[in-house]
Amino acid sequence: MKLGFITSILEGESFEEVVDFASENGFKCIEVACWPKGKADRRYAGVTHIDVDMLDDKRAEEITDYCAKRGVEISSLAYYPNTLDKDPEKRAEAVTHLKKLIWASAKLGVNMVTTFIGRVTDATVEENLKVVAEVWPDILEEAKKAQVKVAIENCPMLFGKEQWPGGQNLFTSPSNWKKIFEILPNDNLGINYDPSHFVWQMIDYIQPIYDFQDKIFHVHIKDIKLYPERLKSVGTMAYPLEYMSPKLPGLGDVNWGKYISALTDTGYDGYVCLEIEDKAFEKSKEDIHNSLILAKKYIDNYII
Repeated sequence: MKLGFITSILEGESFEEVVDFASENGFKCIEVACWPKGKADRRYAGVTHIDVDMLDDKRAEEITDYCAKRGVEISSLAYYPNTLDKDPEKRAEAVTHLKKLIWASAKLGVNMVTTFIGRVTDATVEENLKVVAEVWPDILEEAKKAQVKVAIENCPMLFGKEQWPGGQNLFTSPSNWKKIFEILPNDNLGINYDPSHFVWQMIDYIQPIYDFQDKIFHVHIKDIKLYPERLKSVGTMAYPLEYMSPKLPGLGDVNWGKYISALTDTGYDGYVCLEIEDKAFEKSKEDIHNSLILAKKYIDNYII
């Protein structure tokens, strides 16, 4: 496996600075944040380390050469919007930019995009599945033409009142994965597997590795800490951030030995990217850099 990180945590640093940091600290890859320039709509979003709107042949060659010289691969181009937004204009913007990422990923020889399926927040699962069937075949046709894999992360995007009641991503559970893969039987569609989101949903995060092993294209490493005393007070119907918090790997409740052991059982040897969202390590730029170094030190116990 190749250990790296998603670059959105290094907001404000240039692409070259991000690659330099990765190289100097022994990371083998980076998942590059590619939101539309100046389009931040939430925390950890809106970061643009590769501007796909400006990616001509010259810039693509500069990027690939810079990475090659420093021994850092690009695991994926990352963009996590709500592609099923209820607002037609916002939905169209998200889908259009995602398609641009697909072709940019092909141009760079990365051939992977990481994203969300999206969700109509106030619609049922059944209603959303119908929207998936309307919106996603066209996206996946682009991916097929470009020979690019699309890996969907399983984050529910349900944290506070802004995403209530259903969240902004339908791809939240093995049950929903199965339904979506049945609707979209496409070899280019797979999973960007993040175990942390299953912890607070009370879902087994080990067995799906075996059940969906052929669909795991990319892996996120993020931890979640549950606060049982808070959960007893507010219950599972509360905003999730009232009873849980994202943490660095090793500081939460994911059993990383069992998780990575299961990945090795299935023969997974792809990209594994740290996703750092621990507020305890955001006081300064040095703090953020140290959080990546500390997280790597922990995961290095399991990945060579």
